[in-house]
Amino acid sequence: MSSQTRTETDSLGSVEIPANAYWGVHTARAHENFPIARRPISVYPDFVRAFACVKQAAARANLEIGALDEQRATLIDRACEEIKTGMLHDQFVVGVVQGGAGTSTNMNANEVITNRALELAGRPKGDYAFINPNDHTNHSQSTNDTYPTAIKIALAFSLRSLLDELELLADSFAAKGREFANIIKVGRTQLQDAVPMTLGQEFTAFSVTLREDIERLAEAAKLLHEVNMGATAIGTGINAPKGYREAVIRHLREITGLELVTARDLVESTSDTGVFITFSGALKRSALKLSKISNDLRLLSSGPQAGLCEINLPARQAGSSIMPGKVNPVIPEAVSQVAYAVAGSDVTVSMAVEAGQLQLNAFEPIIAHSLFQSITWLERACQTLRINCVDGITANEAHLADTVSRSVTVITALAPVIGYAEAAKLAKEALATNAKVSELVVSRGLLDQAQLDEMLQPARLAGIEPTTDVIEQVAVDRGEA
Repeated sequence: MSSQTRTETDSLGSVEIPANAYWGVHTARAHENFPIARRPISVYPDFVRAFACVKQAAARANLEIGALDEQRATLIDRACEEIKTGMLHDQFVVGVVQGGAGTSTNMNANEVITNRALELAGRPKGDYAFINPNDHTNHSQSTNDTYPTAIKIALAFSLRSLLDELELLADSFAAKGREFANIIKVGRTQLQDAVPMTLGQEFTAFSVTLREDIERLAEAAKLLHEVNMGATAIGTGINAPKGYREAVIRHLREITGLELVTARDLVESTSDTGVFITFSGALKRSALKLSKISNDLRLLSSGPQAGLCEINLPARQAGSSIMPGKVNPVIPEAVSQVAYAVAGSDVTVSMAVEAGQLQLNAFEPIIAHSLFQSITWLERACQTLRINCVDGITANEAHLADTVSRSVTVITALAPVIGYAEAAKLAKEALATNAKVSELVVSRGLLDQAQLDEMLQPARLAGIEPTTDVIEQVAVDRGEA
């Protein structure tokens, strides 16, 4: 051992550890074994904080039942509190993709917490005779209960930020709905002209669908509150002293602020990871809805001369290295790509959940990574869509008004009075001659101009005001009622 390193030993032998590192031999081996993603678990700070919460609750529970002395429990508690506030996150260095069902992550946490606790006691790092990563920091625990519990807590923490961003995005679409409330346009089904609506209705619908997903995600998150702390290795609770299970869940609730409960059957809970499929499915649903909205924004803004050109997206950057002046819808494009990644992660989660065998699922690390990445990317996608796109959208009102005036879609509003067959004939003639439907209706004597104007009021066309009374009055005037 030199002044720059310290020697740590496990059952496989000795390893030189950097003297200033808070992690130890197990982390060192894992760091060497899993250079796969080249992303440490610290890229998900909520996961690190969640692990600190779990270890802190365990220390307090062990102290309460007399399984750990006050000095060691207090030092471990203090170290966990510091990590919860953001300290030492750079010491969580094992890769997010790892074998061993999360043991490397659990031991990384045990070693960092232990060495910081030793430091707080005025002792050197690696003085495991005084505080040991396994015997003290991991007392009454196993990776198989701490790791899935930390995942669930971290997902609950991370979801808060995603829900906040979804709420803000929904607010932005709602504001645009109000701004565009009186702008009539042509609605479309199957990319074909359908019936009139307002641009405001279109944007309000975007807001409503996002708020529905906020509710669905919140419902899925409640399933994360069932944890298996006290299960230890396979759910039998081996090496967990009497009273520990009840104490640790109580302390964990207090520390996290979450309404956590202990699973009814710890053997089942330790082997089952179905909750992650449900949660992943809710994330995928939100992601695909965001992509659908992004697709609509790209279609509505297509052009600016040969497309729909109904709205203008903020110009964020030059769109081509060869076509001067071209500007692309880069923000919606990026959001859709995030959605594709989330959908892919959902497949990964599904396969990993299915791959569990007997009393444990060894593939929870890839489940955790997939879910944390999905939440993180979705949150950032919502933010950039709101700030860099939606808030700056403007409407091409003149173009929309001209499109509606020439559109045969208004014939649908007249069909209850002039009949479906006659309306279809007029629509066909208008398309063939480029004449306006309104002119054809009046010239045929089907309605006079006053009746036509009343039936084609924008508010009635968009369904904002009822049309029944107008239809009935026109029928009376025509002697049909």
